[in-house]
Amino acid sequence: MRIFEKTFGNNRGVALLITLTIIVILLAVTVELNRKVRTHVVSTAMARDRITLTQMAETGIDVSRAVLIKDKMEDEANSKLVDSLFEDWADTEIINDALKEIPFASGDVTVTITDELGKIQVNALVRFPKGQELNRDQQILWDRFLGYVLGSENPEDDTSPPAIINSVKDWLDSGDDDLTTGLNGAESDYYEELDPPYSCKNGPFIHLGELYLVKGITPDLLKNIGDNEDLTELLGKFDIGLDDEQLVEQISAVSDAQLTDLGMYMTVYGMTSVEDSVAKEKIEESDGKKFTFPGRININTADLPVLVAILPSESEDLAPAIYEYRQADPESESGEIPDLSSLTWYKSAPGCSDVKINEKLITVSSDFFRITSTAVINEVEMTLTTVVQREKNKKTGKWECRVLSWSEE
Repeated sequence: MRIFEKTFGNNRGVALLITLTIIVILLAVTVELNRKVRTHVVSTAMARDRITLTQMAETGIDVSRAVLIKDKMEDEANSKLVDSLFEDWADTEIINDALKEIPFASGDVTVTITDELGKIQVNALVRFPKGQELNRDQQILWDRFLGYVLGSENPEDDTSPPAIINSVKDWLDSGDDDLTTGLNGAESDYYEELDPPYSCKNGPFIHLGELYLVKGITPDLLKNIGDNEDLTELLGKFDIGLDDEQLVEQISAVSDAQLTDLGMYMTVYGMTSVEDSVAKEKIEESDGKKFTFPGRININTADLPVLVAILPSESEDLAPAIYEYRQADPESESGEIPDLSSLTWYKSAPGCSDVKINEKLITVSSDFFRITSTAVINEVEMTLTTVVQREKNKKTGKWECRVLSWSEE
């Protein structure tokens, strides 16, 4: 009995053990509570920053829309509808300086605006609203552009320019009883045998990524078009008055940076109502459809490869002269900005007086723009991208920028 009392009768050791256990438990609970509180604080801060970033980026888009509307109102007041790279909407410094006047608590916003009509409009390959026949003018444009980009050696291959044009035409057309265009076209019977199967759309593209659903077009085919030797060689022939080092640098910039993204040169936007389209085209409504895709490219904002495709084949070497003339520096010795309001201004470029571009392919103004607004706080970045269309509100008579697409990164 005494031995038992000696062994277990001393409560001081048990109390110490219990105390230590409680301390350990409290420490564990405290650490876990602290972790959860810190996680909650960080999560709340991130949510706060995300909301703030969204609001800042949206502010950038709102300011850009205001600049575009102001530009349209000024053009209308001057009776001179023209959109070029000399205007405020194309000058990132002007827009970003305006954004700096907004008192953000922290962070920064940068914005760029680009003209969607400076690109080839994929939906214009077919004549809408009927949506059945190839637009021959656009077909020639596509053939020249894809020829430079792809340079297929086998004209019968599914990835040759004619084959891709036929497949895109079949994807767009409707009401033709699913008749296949040429030898390489494809309708639903082809796509429904794929894994996974899907149907031919028989209507306009609404996203550029849809092109990769079309027979003959794959991401691998177009993602590295800047590495195409034929196109690089063509650009290498351009002499725009630069020394060898500068020329190589410019060609490299065009081939490696600009040509790596299909979205630099093609767009799904450009749809207008039949009544707003050019009257001389005599577009007729069909099956109640009231839209069309004129397909005219803004020669004032088109990139060099698109300018090459617009020009007649015998004048392709003059594309750099037109491009350079359009880029004239207002701060140069002459201090003159070229007049780009006429459809034939390109004739004023050196050596281009006898050039004749198909006027059904070009315009000098646009109402479709892509706005990219990036907000940064504490090294956290958010980018909002939207495509807008300038249009006049029929009730108020005021110009607005209607949002056509919106994405967040």
